[in-house]
Amino acid sequence: MAAVAPLLRTPPIPTAPASVPRAQAPPSRFADGDPGAVLRAARDALAAGTRPILAIVVETEGSTYAAPGTLALFGEALQHGWISGGCLEPEIARLAMDTAAAERIGWLEIDTTDDGALFLGSAVGCRGRQLIALLPLAALPGFDAPLQAWLADHQDLAITLDRHGDIDWRIGAHRGHWRLPSDPVPPSAVNRWPVAVRRAPSALVLGTGPETPLLVPMLRALGWRVCVADARPTWRERVAPDIDVADLAPTAAIAAQPDADVALVMHHGFEADRDALEALAASRIPFVGLLGPERRRRDLFKLLRPADRDALVARLQSPVGVPGCGRGAAAIALSIATQLQLWRGAHA
Repeated sequence: MAAVAPLLRTPPIPTAPASVPRAQAPPSRFADGDPGAVLRAARDALAAGTRPILAIVVETEGSTYAAPGTLALFGEALQHGWISGGCLEPEIARLAMDTAAAERIGWLEIDTTDDGALFLGSAVGCRGRQLIALLPLAALPGFDAPLQAWLADHQDLAITLDRHGDIDWRIGAHRGHWRLPSDPVPPSAVNRWPVAVRRAPSALVLGTGPETPLLVPMLRALGWRVCVADARPTWRERVAPDIDVADLAPTAAIAAQPDADVALVMHHGFEADRDALEALAASRIPFVGLLGPERRRRDLFKLLRPADRDALVARLQSPVGVPGCGRGAAAIALSIATQLQLWRGAHA
């Protein structure tokens, strides 16, 4: 197998199957990481008339930086997402540009299972193997449709590739198919690779406060879809002037986001928080986080109807956030983001 760069191999004509790889991970409820950043960059690159390459990890064995289904985007002076810790990306980008020029599906194997790979210049220190498909998106007419659908909808995107160059996609009731010339695939026991780009988790933030301008960008950087609502103009202007805040009371905000995974009650106002809890009691949102100490929760619960308290008790996290992160807006934002990520991980 000819070496393109240390640890980085493009495939020869396969002669025998390799050991059975670790296939796509068991279905997860939420996307791992932030595929949305990669898909948005792909959409924008196609709209600009450039030739981006979507790299998809389709197989892994052993210890690897990326899991099956990990996405990265490469192009001229363009990269979003990571396949390794950063040391292999320049060579992946070079090979991706070759794929774009040829308008073929490229295949790339990163193998660090050998002892000698630990000390090469580009060694990542992991003992594993990754198989990566390189898709020239400009050669796939209409690929912006599944991109836009995933970014707009609350659904998973399924992509299936095979060694002959067939590519299928499906999201909800929509589906499509392409066929491209394909480079030979490295030895593998797999002929078809299903990849699921799970939906992003969504958070509805009810109310604004000192934590808002810190928490919202943090969650979005972690791959969450975030909607903020506050009907109080003074609070919107004072603490969140750079964040798009919907001018909605809690009941209307919940009606507009009925499929949110998380609701955070953060008005810093007793009456507004009571109204939010009352509205959330009738919702299906599975995680409800309430800002403030336990005593405040007890006082709020005294004003709720028994049926509302019963509807909330199993879903309510109060006080929201992991303990021990410290005081102040930044520490509170970090504690909330940490708890949401732990909850997200438990549902993956």
